[in-house]
Amino acid sequence: MNGNMSQNALIFYGGWSGHSPDVIARRFADSLTGNDYDVELCEGLDCLDEAERLAEFDLIIPCVTMAELSAERESALTQAIHNGTGLAGTHGAGDAFRGALNYCHMMGGQFVSHPHVGDYTVRVTQAEHALTADLPQQFNYNSEQYYLHVDPGNDVLLATDYHYEGKTINMPVAWTKNWGIGKVFYCALGHKPEEYDEHLHVWNFIVDGALWAARKPV
Repeated sequence: MNGNMSQNALIFYGGWSGHSPDVIARRFADSLTGNDYDVELCEGLDCLDEAERLAEFDLIIPCVTMAELSAERESALTQAIHNGTGLAGTHGAGDAFRGALNYCHMMGGQFVSHPHVGDYTVRVTQAEHALTADLPQQFNYNSEQYYLHVDPGNDVLLATDYHYEGKTINMPVAWTKNWGIGKVFYCALGHKPEEYDEHLHVWNFIVDGALWAARKPV
């Protein structure tokens, strides 16, 4: 981070390699740099050891799946967001730390399974929301359809119908929420990085969501 007035973001990545965390992290970094952010990339979780420094970032993006988070690191991260740093994540960030309940609560959901992989429809649930303004009201998507445990207090922006065990279930796909005075954005889409090339409107939505979550200059 430097001393100018631009906003700053921390992107840390790692865990299961199947979600190409390094590729997603760099894609986020490129998009944020294009929005005049100073971006710090961190491979692994060592960057979570300095609680005071975490609190200096305007935005934190975890590009992590199925990693382990110590109680100390979980506390540092959740406290930074609670005190005003923004949090944004996609896909695997909803399965980043299965054993870290405060992280799951903060993110607003936890991946459980994906019984369906293939074509499905995503629909906008709040057409009047600024983040959904440039999205089609519904669109087809071909990938893992995440089945999630979700916070009922989330402000859901995208959803899908999950057909499972003889029932049709309304399943959130993207949402925002508050964590203390911090803002949180999550979108479950994006098992493979190339999906964002095929659905550029989804990637633009995600970047807008991250910018929305970030702490704004005073």
